[in-house]
Amino acid sequence: MTLAGLMMGRPLLVAPLLRYAADYHGDTTIVTRSVEGPLHRTNYADTHARVQKLAHALIALGIKPGDRVATLAWNTWRHLELYYAVAGIGAVCHTVNPRLPVVQMAYVLSHAGSRVLFFDTTFLPLAVGLKAAVPTLEKVVALCDAANLPAEAKGMLTYEELIAPQPETYEWPEFNENTAASLCYTSGTTGIPKGVLYSHRALVLHSYGMISAVRMNVEDIVLPVVPMFHVNAWGIPYAAPLMGAAQVYAGRAMDGPSLFSLMDEEGVTCALGVPTIWMGLLAHMKTMGRKPKALRRVVIGGAAVPEAMVRAFELDFDVDVHHGWGMTETTPMGVINTLKPKYKSLPRAAQIDIKMKQGRAIFGVDMRIVDEKGAVLPHDGVSAGLLQVRGPWVIKSYFKEEASPLTEDGWFSTADIATLDGDGYLHITDRAKDIIKSGGEWISSLDLENAAMGHPDIALAAVIGAEHPRWLERPLLICVPKGDVRPTLEQIHAYLIQKVPKWWLPDAVEYVASLPIGPTGKVQKTTLREQYRAYKFAS
Repeated sequence: MTLAGLMMGRPLLVAPLLRYAADYHGDTTIVTRSVEGPLHRTNYADTHARVQKLAHALIALGIKPGDRVATLAWNTWRHLELYYAVAGIGAVCHTVNPRLPVVQMAYVLSHAGSRVLFFDTTFLPLAVGLKAAVPTLEKVVALCDAANLPAEAKGMLTYEELIAPQPETYEWPEFNENTAASLCYTSGTTGIPKGVLYSHRALVLHSYGMISAVRMNVEDIVLPVVPMFHVNAWGIPYAAPLMGAAQVYAGRAMDGPSLFSLMDEEGVTCALGVPTIWMGLLAHMKTMGRKPKALRRVVIGGAAVPEAMVRAFELDFDVDVHHGWGMTETTPMGVINTLKPKYKSLPRAAQIDIKMKQGRAIFGVDMRIVDEKGAVLPHDGVSAGLLQVRGPWVIKSYFKEEASPLTEDGWFSTADIATLDGDGYLHITDRAKDIIKSGGEWISSLDLENAAMGHPDIALAAVIGAEHPRWLERPLLICVPKGDVRPTLEQIHAYLIQKVPKWWLPDAVEYVASLPIGPTGKVQKTTLREQYRAYKFAS
Protein backbone atom coordinates (compact mmCIF):
# COMPACT_ATOMS: atom_id res chain seq x y z
CA MET A 1 0.00 0.00 0.00
CA THR A 2 1.41 3.40 -0.98
CA LEU A 3 1.46 6.35 1.38
CA ALA A 4 0.29 9.73 0.01
CA GLY A 5 2.49 12.78 0.54
CA LEU A 6 1.15 15.62 2.66
CA MET A 7 1.96 18.56 0.38
CA MET A 8 -0.37 21.26 -0.93
CA GLY A 9 -1.89 20.45 -4.29
CA ARG A 10 -1.20 23.82 -5.90
CA PRO A 11 -1.65 23.74 -9.70
CA LEU A 12 1.22 24.54 -12.04
CA LEU A 13 -0.15 27.45 -14.10
CA VAL A 14 1.36 29.95 -16.54
CA ALA A 15 0.14 33.28 -15.12
CA PRO A 16 1.98 32.87 -11.79
CA LEU A 17 5.30 32.76 -13.70
CA LEU A 18 4.83 36.40 -14.69
CA ARG A 19 3.33 37.35 -11.34
CA TYR A 20 6.44 35.93 -9.66
CA ALA A 21 8.71 37.95 -11.95
CA ALA A 22 6.69 41.10 -11.23
CA ASP A 23 6.84 40.54 -7.47
CA TYR A 24 10.53 39.65 -7.17
CA HIS A 25 12.15 41.02 -10.33
CA GLY A 26 9.78 43.87 -11.12
CA ASP A 27 12.44 46.30 -12.38
CA THR A 28 14.14 43.74 -14.63
CA THR A 29 13.94 44.95 -18.21
CA ILE A 30 12.17 43.71 -21.34
CA VAL A 31 13.49 45.49 -24.43
CA THR A 32 11.99 45.24 -27.93
CA ARG A 33 13.01 46.65 -31.27
CA SER A 34 9.45 47.57 -32.17
CA VAL A 35 7.78 46.92 -35.51
CA GLU A 36 7.49 50.72 -35.83
CA GLY A 37 11.27 51.03 -35.42
CA PRO A 38 12.24 52.58 -32.06
CA LEU A 39 13.32 50.55 -29.06
CA HIS A 40 10.58 49.93 -26.52
CA ARG A 41 11.52 49.45 -22.86
CA THR A 42 9.42 48.01 -20.10
CA ASN A 43 9.90 45.71 -17.10
CA TYR A 44 8.19 42.75 -15.45
CA ALA A 45 6.11 44.87 -13.05
CA ASP A 46 4.67 47.07 -15.80
CA THR A 47 4.20 44.07 -18.07
CA HIS A 48 2.18 42.26 -15.43
CA ALA A 49 -0.02 45.32 -14.98
CA ARG A 50 -0.68 45.51 -18.74
CA VAL A 51 -1.33 41.77 -18.92
CA GLN A 52 -4.03 42.18 -16.28
CA LYS A 53 -5.60 44.98 -18.35
CA LEU A 54 -5.48 42.66 -21.38
CA ALA A 55 -7.16 39.88 -19.41
CA HIS A 56 -10.12 42.19 -18.72
CA ALA A 57 -10.16 43.26 -22.38
CA LEU A 58 -10.25 39.67 -23.63
CA ILE A 59 -13.19 38.89 -21.38
CA ALA A 60 -14.92 42.04 -22.64
CA LEU A 61 -14.47 40.67 -26.18
CA GLY A 62 -16.36 37.58 -25.08
CA ILE A 63 -13.38 35.23 -24.81
CA LYS A 64 -14.18 32.33 -22.50
CA PRO A 65 -12.09 29.50 -21.03
CA GLY A 66 -11.07 27.08 -23.78
CA ASP A 67 -11.50 29.62 -26.60
CA ARG A 68 -8.61 29.95 -29.03
CA VAL A 69 -7.08 33.41 -29.50
CA ALA A 70 -4.65 33.60 -32.44
CA THR A 71 -1.55 35.70 -32.98
CA LEU A 72 0.22 36.61 -36.22
CA ALA A 73 3.12 38.53 -34.79
CA TRP A 74 6.85 39.06 -34.38
CA ASN A 75 8.81 38.84 -31.13
CA THR A 76 7.61 41.85 -29.16
CA TRP A 77 6.45 42.91 -25.69
CA ARG A 78 2.84 42.89 -26.87
CA HIS A 79 3.14 39.32 -28.11
CA LEU A 80 4.56 38.40 -24.70
CA GLU A 81 1.56 40.02 -23.02
CA LEU A 82 -0.79 37.93 -25.15
CA TYR A 83 1.00 34.73 -24.12
CA TYR A 84 0.14 35.38 -20.48
CA ALA A 85 -3.25 37.07 -20.61
CA VAL A 86 -4.82 34.52 -22.94
CA ALA A 87 -3.59 31.51 -20.98
CA GLY A 88 -4.18 33.26 -17.67
CA ILE A 89 -7.95 33.50 -18.18
CA GLY A 90 -8.09 29.84 -19.21
CA ALA A 91 -8.15 30.42 -22.97
CA VAL A 92 -5.61 29.10 -25.50
CA CYS A 93 -2.96 31.20 -27.24
CA HIS A 94 -2.72 29.98 -30.84
CA THR A 95 0.46 31.26 -32.49
CA VAL A 96 0.25 31.22 -36.31
CA ASN A 97 3.39 30.88 -38.42
CA PRO A 98 3.27 33.59 -41.14
CA ARG A 99 5.72 31.57 -43.23
CA LEU A 100 3.06 28.98 -43.95
CA PRO A 101 1.22 29.20 -47.27
CA VAL A 102 -1.90 31.34 -46.90
CA VAL A 103 -4.11 28.32 -47.51
CA GLN A 104 -2.42 26.54 -44.57
CA MET A 105 -2.77 29.58 -42.33
CA ALA A 106 -6.48 29.62 -43.09
CA TYR A 107 -6.62 25.89 -42.44
CA VAL A 108 -4.95 26.06 -39.01
CA LEU A 109 -7.12 28.99 -37.93
CA SER A 110 -10.26 27.15 -39.04
CA HIS A 111 -9.11 23.85 -37.54
CA ALA A 112 -8.31 25.56 -34.26
CA GLY A 113 -11.57 27.47 -34.30
CA SER A 114 -9.77 30.67 -33.32
CA ARG A 115 -12.19 33.53 -32.58
CA VAL A 116 -9.88 36.57 -32.48
CA LEU A 117 -6.64 37.29 -34.36
CA PHE A 118 -4.06 39.76 -33.04
CA PHE A 119 -1.59 40.80 -35.75
CA ASP A 120 1.41 43.02 -36.30
CA THR A 121 0.79 45.69 -38.92
CA THR A 122 3.34 44.14 -41.31
CA PHE A 123 0.78 41.35 -41.71
CA LEU A 124 -2.20 43.62 -42.38
CA PRO A 125 -3.04 42.21 -45.85
CA LEU A 126 -2.77 38.67 -44.50
CA ALA A 127 -5.01 39.46 -41.54
CA VAL A 128 -7.68 41.03 -43.73
CA GLY A 129 -7.62 38.04 -46.09
CA LEU A 130 -7.75 35.54 -43.25
CA LYS A 131 -10.66 37.34 -41.62
CA ALA A 132 -12.62 36.87 -44.85
CA ALA A 133 -11.53 33.26 -45.32
CA VAL A 134 -11.96 31.86 -41.80
CA PRO A 135 -15.58 31.60 -40.61
CA THR A 136 -14.72 31.35 -36.91
CA LEU A 137 -12.71 34.61 -36.86
CA GLU A 138 -14.95 37.24 -35.33
CA LYS A 139 -12.41 40.04 -34.86
CA VAL A 140 -8.92 41.08 -35.91
CA VAL A 141 -6.92 43.45 -33.70
CA ALA A 142 -3.87 45.41 -34.85
CA LEU A 143 -0.92 45.23 -32.44
CA CYS A 144 -0.26 48.98 -32.33
CA ASP A 145 -1.74 52.24 -31.12
CA ALA A 146 -4.06 54.49 -33.12
CA ALA A 147 -1.19 56.72 -34.24
CA ASN A 148 0.62 53.81 -35.92
CA LEU A 149 -2.40 52.16 -37.53
CA PRO A 150 -1.88 52.11 -41.32
CA ALA A 151 -4.20 54.39 -43.26
CA GLU A 152 -5.70 51.46 -45.14
CA ALA A 153 -6.78 49.97 -41.81
CA LYS A 154 -8.67 53.05 -40.68
CA GLY A 155 -11.40 52.14 -38.21
CA MET A 156 -9.83 48.82 -37.24
CA LEU A 157 -9.51 48.05 -33.53
CA THR A 158 -6.02 48.56 -32.10
CA TYR A 159 -4.41 46.76 -29.18
CA GLU A 160 -3.64 49.89 -27.17
CA GLU A 161 -7.18 51.22 -27.52
CA LEU A 162 -8.50 47.82 -26.50
CA ILE A 163 -6.64 47.67 -23.20
CA ALA A 164 -6.53 51.39 -22.32
CA PRO A 165 -9.81 51.61 -20.33
CA GLN A 166 -9.29 48.38 -18.39
CA PRO A 167 -8.15 48.15 -14.73
CA GLU A 168 -4.59 47.08 -13.89
CA THR A 169 -5.62 44.43 -11.39
CA TYR A 170 -7.11 41.06 -12.15
CA GLU A 171 -7.54 38.06 -9.88
CA TRP A 172 -6.03 35.17 -11.85
CA PRO A 173 -8.34 32.17 -11.62
CA GLU A 174 -7.09 28.78 -10.51
CA PHE A 175 -8.00 25.71 -12.53
CA ASN A 176 -6.70 22.26 -13.39
CA GLU A 177 -3.03 22.39 -14.43
CA ASN A 178 -3.79 20.06 -17.33
CA THR A 179 -5.93 22.79 -18.93
CA ALA A 180 -4.72 23.81 -22.41
CA ALA A 181 -2.66 27.03 -22.52
CA SER A 182 -1.04 27.20 -25.94
CA LEU A 183 -1.55 25.72 -29.41
CA CYS A 184 1.11 25.38 -32.11
CA TYR A 185 0.84 23.60 -35.44
CA THR A 186 3.53 21.52 -37.08
CA SER A 187 4.63 22.58 -40.53
CA GLY A 188 6.06 20.18 -43.04
CA THR A 189 6.14 16.94 -41.11
CA THR A 190 3.03 15.98 -43.06
CA GLY A 191 1.09 17.53 -45.91
CA ILE A 192 -1.45 18.93 -43.43
CA PRO A 193 -0.29 20.77 -40.28
CA LYS A 194 -1.17 19.09 -37.00
CA GLY A 195 -2.06 20.86 -33.78
CA VAL A 196 0.00 20.36 -30.63
CA LEU A 197 -1.94 21.52 -27.59
CA TYR A 198 0.26 22.36 -24.60
CA SER A 199 -1.04 22.23 -21.05
CA HIS A 200 -0.15 24.70 -18.29
CA ARG A 201 1.59 21.87 -16.46
CA ALA A 202 3.73 20.98 -19.47
CA LEU A 203 4.78 24.60 -20.07
CA VAL A 204 5.75 25.18 -16.44
CA LEU A 205 7.72 21.94 -16.19
CA HIS A 206 9.38 22.66 -19.53
CA SER A 207 10.39 26.07 -18.16
CA TYR A 208 12.22 24.43 -15.26
CA GLY A 209 13.93 22.16 -17.77
CA MET A 210 14.91 25.10 -19.99
CA ILE A 211 16.55 27.19 -17.27
CA SER A 212 18.61 24.16 -16.30
CA ALA A 213 19.42 23.22 -19.89
CA VAL A 214 20.62 26.63 -21.05
CA ARG A 215 22.10 27.46 -17.62
CA MET A 216 19.98 30.57 -17.34
CA ASN A 217 20.47 32.70 -14.25
CA VAL A 218 19.08 35.93 -12.82
CA GLU A 219 22.03 37.91 -14.22
CA ASP A 220 21.36 36.82 -17.81
CA ILE A 221 20.00 39.04 -20.56
CA VAL A 222 18.36 36.60 -22.95
CA LEU A 223 17.54 37.11 -26.62
CA PRO A 224 15.26 34.48 -28.20
CA VAL A 225 15.92 34.97 -31.91
CA VAL A 226 13.71 31.97 -32.59
CA PRO A 227 10.26 33.38 -33.44
CA MET A 228 7.48 33.43 -30.88
CA PHE A 229 5.27 31.85 -33.55
CA HIS A 230 7.65 28.86 -33.69
CA VAL A 231 7.06 26.52 -30.74
CA ASN A 232 6.62 29.40 -28.29
CA ALA A 233 10.14 30.75 -28.95
CA TRP A 234 11.45 27.49 -27.49
CA GLY A 235 9.77 28.32 -24.18
CA ILE A 236 11.98 31.32 -23.31
CA PRO A 237 8.99 33.68 -22.71
CA TYR A 238 7.98 31.33 -19.88
CA ALA A 239 11.44 30.33 -18.63
CA ALA A 240 12.98 33.81 -18.36
CA PRO A 241 10.35 35.17 -15.90
CA LEU A 242 10.71 32.00 -13.83
CA MET A 243 14.41 32.83 -13.42
CA GLY A 244 13.94 36.61 -13.34
CA ALA A 245 16.24 37.06 -16.33
CA ALA A 246 15.99 40.13 -18.55
CA GLN A 247 14.68 39.66 -22.08
CA VAL A 248 15.46 41.31 -25.41
CA TYR A 249 13.22 40.89 -28.46
CA ALA A 250 14.38 41.66 -31.99
CA GLY A 251 10.99 42.35 -33.58
CA ARG A 252 11.22 41.67 -37.29
CA ALA A 253 14.90 42.70 -37.72
CA MET A 254 16.73 39.37 -37.81
CA ASP A 255 19.67 40.26 -40.09
CA GLY A 256 23.25 40.06 -38.82
CA PRO A 257 23.98 43.80 -38.41
CA SER A 258 20.64 44.46 -36.67
CA LEU A 259 21.10 41.57 -34.27
CA PHE A 260 24.70 42.56 -33.56
CA SER A 261 23.84 46.16 -32.68
CA LEU A 262 20.88 45.14 -30.51
CA MET A 263 22.89 42.48 -28.66
CA ASP A 264 25.83 44.84 -28.25
CA GLU A 265 23.80 47.79 -26.97
CA GLU A 266 21.63 45.75 -24.61
CA GLY A 267 24.37 43.52 -23.22
CA VAL A 268 22.82 40.21 -24.32
CA THR A 269 24.57 37.29 -22.63
CA CYS A 270 22.61 34.35 -24.05
CA ALA A 271 20.85 34.00 -27.41
CA LEU A 272 18.90 31.18 -29.03
CA GLY A 273 18.11 30.50 -32.68
CA VAL A 274 18.49 28.39 -35.81
CA PRO A 275 21.78 28.08 -37.76
CA THR A 276 20.69 30.38 -40.59
CA ILE A 277 20.33 33.29 -38.15
CA TRP A 278 23.79 32.67 -36.73
CA MET A 279 25.36 32.64 -40.19
CA GLY A 280 24.32 36.26 -40.68
CA LEU A 281 25.47 37.25 -37.19
CA LEU A 282 28.83 35.49 -37.58
CA ALA A 283 29.45 37.19 -40.91
CA HIS A 284 28.91 40.58 -39.24
CA MET A 285 31.04 39.59 -36.25
CA LYS A 286 33.88 38.83 -38.66
CA THR A 287 33.40 42.21 -40.32
CA MET A 288 33.47 43.95 -36.94
CA GLY A 289 36.37 41.83 -35.72
CA ARG A 290 34.63 41.07 -32.42
CA LYS A 291 31.55 39.55 -30.79
CA PRO A 292 28.71 41.52 -29.15
CA LYS A 293 30.44 42.68 -26.00
CA ALA A 294 28.56 40.61 -23.39
CA LEU A 295 27.68 37.50 -25.41
CA ARG A 296 28.78 34.36 -23.59
CA ARG A 297 26.75 31.53 -25.10
CA VAL A 298 24.40 30.65 -27.93
CA VAL A 299 21.94 27.79 -28.17
CA ILE A 300 21.54 26.44 -31.70
CA GLY A 301 18.74 24.12 -32.76
CA GLY A 302 16.14 23.58 -35.45
CA ALA A 303 18.70 22.05 -37.82
CA ALA A 304 22.09 20.38 -37.66
CA VAL A 305 24.86 22.82 -36.78
CA PRO A 306 27.76 23.10 -39.26
CA GLU A 307 31.11 22.36 -37.67
CA ALA A 308 32.55 25.58 -39.10
CA MET A 309 29.91 27.53 -37.19
CA VAL A 310 30.76 25.90 -33.88
CA ARG A 311 34.47 26.48 -34.48
CA ALA A 312 33.93 30.13 -35.38
CA PHE A 313 31.89 30.86 -32.25
CA GLU A 314 34.08 28.85 -29.93
CA LEU A 315 37.60 29.41 -31.24
CA ASP A 316 37.39 32.79 -32.98
CA PHE A 317 35.05 34.64 -30.63
CA ASP A 318 35.09 32.72 -27.32
CA VAL A 319 31.34 32.08 -27.35
CA ASP A 320 30.15 28.81 -25.84
CA VAL A 321 27.92 26.84 -28.22
CA HIS A 322 25.16 24.54 -27.00
CA HIS A 323 23.67 22.31 -29.68
CA GLY A 324 20.08 21.28 -28.98
CA TRP A 325 17.32 19.10 -30.35
CA GLY A 326 13.56 19.11 -30.01
CA MET A 327 10.26 19.17 -31.87
CA THR A 328 6.94 20.93 -31.76
CA GLU A 329 5.73 17.70 -30.17
CA THR A 330 8.28 18.02 -27.34
CA THR A 331 7.39 21.63 -26.36
CA PRO A 332 10.19 21.72 -27.87
CA MET A 333 13.37 21.13 -25.88
CA GLY A 334 14.36 17.48 -25.59
CA VAL A 335 18.15 17.50 -25.34
CA ILE A 336 20.89 20.10 -24.91
CA ASN A 337 24.62 19.66 -25.37
CA THR A 338 26.52 20.46 -22.21
CA LEU A 339 29.95 18.96 -21.68
CA LYS A 340 30.40 16.42 -18.92
CA PRO A 341 33.20 17.36 -16.50
CA LYS A 342 35.53 14.69 -17.90
CA TYR A 343 35.58 16.45 -21.29
CA LYS A 344 36.28 19.94 -19.97
CA SER A 345 39.96 19.18 -19.46
CA LEU A 346 40.34 18.64 -23.20
CA PRO A 347 41.62 21.52 -25.35
CA ARG A 348 38.73 23.60 -26.62
CA ALA A 349 39.35 22.52 -30.21
CA ALA A 350 39.15 18.86 -29.14
CA GLN A 351 35.74 19.44 -27.57
CA ILE A 352 34.18 20.31 -30.93
CA ASP A 353 33.50 16.68 -31.92
CA ILE A 354 31.45 16.23 -28.77
CA LYS A 355 29.64 19.55 -29.25
CA MET A 356 28.59 18.49 -32.75
CA LYS A 357 26.23 15.95 -31.19
CA GLN A 358 22.75 17.16 -30.30
CA GLY A 359 23.33 16.60 -26.60
CA ARG A 360 21.97 14.82 -23.56
CA ALA A 361 18.37 14.59 -22.40
CA ILE A 362 16.94 17.08 -19.94
CA PHE A 363 15.53 15.49 -16.80
CA GLY A 364 11.96 14.50 -17.58
CA VAL A 365 12.68 13.38 -21.15
CA ASP A 366 13.34 9.68 -21.68
CA MET A 367 14.91 8.53 -24.96
CA ARG A 368 15.45 5.22 -26.68
CA ILE A 369 16.34 4.01 -30.17
CA VAL A 370 14.66 1.01 -31.76
CA ASP A 371 15.20 -1.07 -34.87
CA GLU A 372 12.64 -1.75 -37.61
CA LYS A 373 10.98 -4.41 -35.47
CA GLY A 374 10.74 -2.18 -32.41
CA ALA A 375 13.56 -3.83 -30.47
CA VAL A 376 15.46 -1.44 -28.23
CA LEU A 377 19.05 -0.88 -29.38
CA PRO A 378 22.09 -0.39 -27.13
CA HIS A 379 23.46 3.04 -26.24
CA ASP A 380 26.87 2.39 -27.75
CA GLY A 381 27.20 5.38 -30.05
CA VAL A 382 27.20 3.06 -33.06
CA SER A 383 23.81 1.35 -33.28
CA ALA A 384 21.47 3.62 -35.24
CA GLY A 385 17.72 3.38 -34.97
CA LEU A 386 14.45 5.28 -34.77
CA LEU A 387 14.48 7.80 -31.95
CA GLN A 388 11.53 7.59 -29.56
CA VAL A 389 10.82 9.86 -26.58
CA ARG A 390 8.42 10.25 -23.71
CA GLY A 391 7.98 12.71 -20.87
CA PRO A 392 5.64 15.20 -19.15
CA TRP A 393 6.00 17.74 -21.99
CA VAL A 394 5.86 15.24 -24.87
CA ILE A 395 2.68 15.02 -26.95
CA LYS A 396 0.06 12.40 -26.13
CA SER A 397 -2.19 13.06 -29.12
CA TYR A 398 -2.72 15.72 -31.79
CA PHE A 399 -5.50 18.28 -31.46
CA LYS A 400 -8.82 16.94 -32.81
CA GLU A 401 -7.29 13.63 -33.94
CA GLU A 402 -8.54 10.36 -32.51
CA ALA A 403 -5.65 8.17 -33.64
CA SER A 404 -2.80 8.07 -31.14
CA PRO A 405 0.72 8.83 -32.39
CA LEU A 406 2.22 6.76 -29.57
CA THR A 407 3.56 3.22 -29.60
CA GLU A 408 1.66 0.56 -27.71
CA ASP A 409 3.96 1.05 -24.73
CA GLY A 410 3.54 4.84 -24.72
CA TRP A 411 6.51 6.29 -26.64
CA PHE A 412 6.44 8.98 -29.34
CA SER A 413 8.35 8.14 -32.53
CA THR A 414 10.20 11.21 -33.76
CA ALA A 415 10.94 10.07 -37.35
CA ASP A 416 14.63 10.78 -36.71
CA ILE A 417 17.34 8.16 -37.02
CA ALA A 418 19.93 8.50 -34.29
CA THR A 419 22.54 6.94 -32.04
CA LEU A 420 22.91 7.25 -28.26
CA ASP A 421 26.30 6.77 -26.62
CA GLY A 422 27.22 5.57 -23.15
CA ASP A 423 27.28 9.13 -21.80
CA GLY A 424 23.76 9.76 -23.09
CA TYR A 425 24.73 11.99 -26.01
CA LEU A 426 22.22 11.92 -28.85
CA HIS A 427 23.49 12.12 -32.42
CA ILE A 428 20.93 12.49 -35.22
CA THR A 429 22.33 10.62 -38.22
CA ASP A 430 19.48 10.73 -40.73
CA ARG A 431 15.77 11.33 -41.17
CA ALA A 432 13.28 8.56 -41.40
CA LYS A 433 11.14 10.83 -43.52
CA ASP A 434 12.46 12.79 -46.45
CA ILE A 435 11.79 16.23 -45.08
CA ILE A 436 14.11 19.03 -46.16
CA LYS A 437 15.10 21.63 -43.59
CA SER A 438 16.01 25.00 -45.03
CA GLY A 439 17.08 27.72 -42.64
CA GLY A 440 15.34 26.00 -39.73
CA GLU A 441 12.03 25.61 -41.60
CA TRP A 442 10.62 22.38 -42.99
CA ILE A 443 9.97 21.78 -46.69
CA SER A 444 7.90 18.71 -47.56
CA SER A 445 9.66 16.85 -50.36
CA LEU A 446 6.51 14.79 -50.97
CA ASP A 447 4.31 17.85 -51.48
CA LEU A 448 6.91 19.45 -53.73
CA GLU A 449 7.24 16.27 -55.79
CA ASN A 450 3.49 15.95 -56.20
CA ALA A 451 3.22 19.57 -57.32
CA ALA A 452 6.08 19.18 -59.81
CA MET A 453 4.56 16.06 -61.31
CA GLY A 454 1.50 18.09 -62.21
CA HIS A 455 3.60 19.90 -64.82
CA PRO A 456 2.63 18.72 -68.31
CA ASP A 457 6.24 17.98 -69.30
CA ILE A 458 7.31 16.07 -66.17
CA ALA A 459 6.61 12.35 -65.86
CA LEU A 460 8.25 11.59 -62.53
CA ALA A 461 9.94 13.73 -59.91
CA ALA A 462 11.92 13.30 -56.73
CA VAL A 463 13.16 15.99 -54.35
CA ILE A 464 16.16 15.69 -52.07
CA GLY A 465 18.07 18.21 -50.00
CA ALA A 466 21.45 19.42 -51.21
CA GLU A 467 24.01 21.42 -49.27
CA HIS A 468 23.69 25.21 -49.33
CA PRO A 469 26.23 27.62 -47.78
CA ARG A 470 23.61 29.90 -46.23
CA TRP A 471 20.41 27.87 -45.80
CA LEU A 472 22.29 24.63 -45.02
CA GLU A 473 19.95 22.64 -47.21
CA ARG A 474 17.84 23.50 -50.25
CA PRO A 475 15.61 21.36 -52.49
CA LEU A 476 17.09 19.74 -55.60
CA LEU A 477 14.42 18.60 -58.07
CA ILE A 478 15.28 15.47 -60.05
CA CYS A 479 12.92 14.81 -62.96
CA VAL A 480 12.13 12.27 -65.66
CA PRO A 481 10.70 14.26 -68.61
CA LYS A 482 7.61 13.06 -70.45
CA GLY A 483 9.10 13.71 -73.86
CA ASP A 484 11.85 15.73 -75.44
CA VAL A 485 10.90 19.00 -73.73
CA ARG A 486 12.87 19.83 -70.61
CA PRO A 487 11.39 22.84 -68.80
CA THR A 488 13.88 25.36 -67.48
CA LEU A 489 14.14 26.09 -63.77
CA GLU A 490 12.40 29.43 -64.37
CA GLN A 491 9.52 27.70 -66.16
CA ILE A 492 9.17 25.20 -63.30
CA HIS A 493 9.16 28.06 -60.80
CA ALA A 494 6.43 29.82 -62.75
CA TYR A 495 4.35 26.64 -62.58
CA LEU A 496 5.02 25.83 -58.91
CA ILE A 497 4.60 29.33 -57.47
CA GLN A 498 0.82 28.90 -57.55
CA LYS A 499 1.04 25.61 -55.65
CA VAL A 500 3.74 25.94 -52.98
CA PRO A 501 5.31 28.74 -50.90
CA LYS A 502 7.96 30.75 -52.71
CA TRP A 503 10.70 29.63 -50.35
CA TRP A 504 9.91 25.98 -51.20
CA LEU A 505 10.87 26.48 -54.87
CA PRO A 506 13.77 24.18 -55.87
CA ASP A 507 17.16 25.80 -56.36
CA ALA A 508 18.03 23.53 -59.27
CA VAL A 509 16.57 20.88 -61.54
CA GLU A 510 18.35 17.83 -62.94
CA TYR A 511 16.93 15.58 -65.66
CA VAL A 512 17.48 11.83 -65.71
CA ALA A 513 16.25 8.94 -67.86
CA SER A 514 14.85 7.11 -64.85
CA LEU A 515 14.64 7.20 -61.08
CA PRO A 516 15.72 4.30 -58.83
CA ILE A 517 12.56 2.40 -57.85
CA GLY A 518 12.48 -0.02 -54.92
CA PRO A 519 10.56 -3.29 -54.61
CA THR A 520 7.53 -1.54 -53.16
CA GLY A 521 7.31 0.89 -56.08
CA LYS A 522 8.72 3.85 -54.18
CA VAL A 523 11.62 6.04 -55.29
CA GLN A 524 14.75 5.11 -53.35
CA LYS A 525 15.82 8.41 -51.88
CA THR A 526 18.86 6.88 -50.22
CA THR A 527 20.23 5.97 -53.65
CA LEU A 528 19.56 9.47 -54.96
CA ARG A 529 21.23 11.08 -51.96
CA GLU A 530 24.29 8.95 -52.54
CA GLN A 531 24.35 9.80 -56.25
CA TYR A 532 24.10 13.52 -55.54
CA ARG A 533 26.15 13.49 -52.35
CA ALA A 534 28.71 15.94 -53.74
CA TYR A 535 26.06 18.32 -55.13
CA LYS A 536 26.40 21.77 -53.58
CA PHE A 537 24.56 25.00 -54.28
CA ALA A 538 26.41 28.28 -54.64
CA SER A 539 25.52 31.11 -52.26
